[in-house]
Amino acid sequence: MNLLIIRLILFGVIFFAGLKLYGIYREWKLEREARLERENRHEGGKMVRCRWCDVHVPENEALRERAEWFCCPAHRDRFLAEQDKPSP
Repeated sequence: MNLLIIRLILFGVIFFAGLKLYGIYREWKLEREARLERENRHEGGKMVRCRWCDVHVPENEALRERAEWFCCPAHRDRFLAEQDKPSP
């Protein structure tokens, strides 16, 4: 009978220790995801180069046309107009 009680107590301790470790892991994971999200939002993400003027701008602020990146609509339009001109 004493052995059964000892096993139950030991199982309870292991069970609650596992729950505690799982809670610590979940909290660490959520904090890590929040930190990465803050860093990505702060930095603006990946940088790309404008095809017209070679200025680097964040990818989320750049314009993409024909597999090329542009910093503003004016540069995009100039580049496309130059590409569409017939060559002599």
